[in-house]
Order: sequence, then C-alpha cells, then structure tokens
Amino acid sequence: MINFNYETDFTLGDEQAFSDWLSAVIVSENKNEGEINYIFCDDEYLHKINVEYLDHDTLTDIISFDYTVGNELNGDIFVSVERVADNAKDFNVSFADELKRVLSHGILHYCGYKDKSDEDAQLMRAKEEEKMKMFHVEQ
Repeated sequence: MINFNYETDFTLGDEQAFSDWLSAVIVSENKNEGEINYIFCDDEYLHKINVEYLDHDTLTDIISFDYTVGNELNGDIFVSVERVADNAKDFNVSFADELKRVLSHGILHYCGYKDKSDEDAQLMRAKEEEKMKMFHVEQ
C-alpha cells in the first residue's frame, strides 16, 4: 500500500493516479508492494532528519528509509517539496516532472539501484526517465 502524508502546506492532488503509477513501477521491477509511506515536508524538516539520522548537514530533496523484506518493498520516503521546486527551476523542468523523478527515485533505491558512482547515477537517471514515462492520468 502506498500512503501519502503531509508535514507541510502541499497536497499531491490526484493521489490515486500517483499511487497506481508507483504500484506499476514496483511491478515493472518484478517486486512486490508492501507498505510505502511518502512524507511531504519542507527543507527544515528534512534537514533535521538528515542531520539526526544520517549525520549529513546538507539540504536534500529526498531521504528514504528502506525496510524491504526479501522481494517486498517497504519504507518511508521523505520528500522536501521546497527542494523539488528549486531543483525543477535549476534543471529547467516542470515541478510535476521533477516530483515524479523524486518519487520514482525512492522506489528505485528500494529495488536495489544506487547513485553514488557516476556509472550507478547514470543508470539511476535512465531508470527514472523510464518510470516517469509510465505515468498516465486520464483526462
């Protein structure tokens, strides 16, 4: 089950469309969906988590805590809406596209993809692009 939680003045909009898409992303990686919680927050909230739990004194767009068991994906994914908005401007993409990139990024980490080396980061970006194309909303 995909859950969306809000610790800031942001709402996702069509939660069902995002939930369906993220479930499809999980299936496309031959994984099973457990319980995944997205927590939308601001920079201050995520910075505090970054310092307290990861000992990183930096701003970031996403922090994921992976509780995956075997092939079943479980975890908590914290997303700074402020950072996503800033990154969208920096990369000259829409907020919606950058948000989809970040949401899929957390799932891809749970699937075993890394992004620390240049080679791993390149594969992660390609996977993000692939998964973003899977998002469809009926008009």
